[in-house]
Amino acid sequence: MATNKRLPFRMPDKCPVCGGEIVREEDEVASRCTNINCPARLKESILHFAARGVMDIDGMGDALVEQLVDHGVVKNVADIYTLNPESLQALERMGKKSAEKLLRNIEASRERPLPRVVNALGIRFVGERTAQVLADTFGSLEKIRQAEIEGLQQAPEVGPKVAESIHQFFREPHNAELVDKLKEAGLQFEYERPAKKGGGALEGFRFVLTGTLANLTREEAKRRIEAAGGKVTPSVTKATNYVVAGEDAGSKLAKAKSLGIPVIDEKRLLEMLGK
Repeated sequence: MATNKRLPFRMPDKCPVCGGEIVREEDEVASRCTNINCPARLKESILHFAARGVMDIDGMGDALVEQLVDHGVVKNVADIYTLNPESLQALERMGKKSAEKLLRNIEASRERPLPRVVNALGIRFVGERTAQVLADTFGSLEKIRQAEIEGLQQAPEVGPKVAESIHQFFREPHNAELVDKLKEAGLQFEYERPAKKGGGALEGFRFVLTGTLANLTREEAKRRIEAAGGKVTPSVTKATNYVVAGEDAGSKLAKAKSLGIPVIDEKRLLEMLGK
């Protein structure tokens, strides 16, 4: 017999997949699990963690991550650092040389600076720029982790919404456990901001960055230029001294050529930096 009695749907307080904390922003419809290791989002979390410009683990692509998670070899992001030749060679299309190369890349990722580690955590609203600001302001992941919402807002460009997201992330028990494991794995949790020196190699020069560089991210290139006394601006003008062009450079490159502004590549930039 049909009935008109319907029970109202109630959004669970915990993720039905992993039991992690669920948050919903006031101005949004979606509710989200904050556990980076949640099985429902683990593959994407690993891909972000390993991406170029983040922890830069070359070889950690979609096909491999699918196998690692589906076979239960990696159950959380930190398990990347427990992989060994035997566990990798047991996977499809993974030979000895490929496994050795991947493990070398994983080992190298332990040396990525703190801004990349913060970005790699996948905290909502925290990308490359905000991760750099947090590292510059606090100097260690532990200080970022322990900061209250008001303290986080002392960092430039970090408002209430971003601060709340960061605070929630580190208060989620699964995330706190993951951070501990990454620390045990030897990732860089401390950061010393490069001191600005007057009269640097690029003192007085204005640069514009365009396209994708081979080794540096935009933020890293900008930081190095500024540390050497130069200035990076968003637009090409007659006052621009150099345009640094990578792959897929667009309209900025065309404008530089039309104005007769010198265009250099990443290699030349590094030579000018003396590195």
